Amino acid sequence: MATRGRPRTFDPDTALRQALDLFWERGYEGTSLNDLAQAMGIASASIYACFGSKEDLFRKVMALYGTTSGEPPRRALREQPTARAAIHEMLRATADQITRPDTPHYCMLILAAPTGAVENHAVREFLADRRRDQLTTIRDRLARGVTDGDLTAPPASLDAIARYYTTVVQGLSIQARDGATRTELEAVITCAMAAWDTLTSAPSHRRLSLRRDHDLGLP
Repeated sequence: MATRGRPRTFDPDTALRQALDLFWERGYEGTSLNDLAQAMGIASASIYACFGSKEDLFRKVMALYGTTSGEPPRRALREQPTARAAIHEMLRATADQITRPDTPHYCMLILAAPTGAVENHAVREFLADRRRDQLTTIRDRLARGVTDGDLTAPPASLDAIARYYTTVVQGLSIQARDGATRTELEAVITCAMAAWDTLTSAPSHRRLSLRRDHDLGLP
């Protein structure tokens, strides 16, 4: 009869949360397996047995991040009744999450990525894919606004608008990491939403607006 292995003496969910905290604080390349073992309170062999390699563990950490700190912005996109309200609330939820006093002030999707080592290429691509998913989610919400009738932007412009607001999200994270306060980020969001009407209006409306500005002598 085969001998059963010893039961785990740690809670995998708690250990995963501890790994998330460490990766979030130090990034992927700044976190070693020994660092993880110490933070999680388990041996390196237990990490491999329960979670796989460091890369496997990081992927599980990012899944947890997506269902916790990463969820409020996505929920805003799903639940707000109009495309404009959804984008606005997504930006505000992002700013809320990246300025919380109990977590590092940046989005892991954007700033936890490795930058140099060739062996970390797969992790860089994994995070790039997640950021592309974010872009797709924003674009899909804009398309839903067109279908629902609250957004009049031509379909061909939705990708550019989605990329613009994705860029704002990423910029908010960099600003927060560099010390911007929640109030300062709100001012950025106000500016970004001030561009909404120009970005989403039909080309004929934009031409009319430009002609009016020209007639008034505005730049």
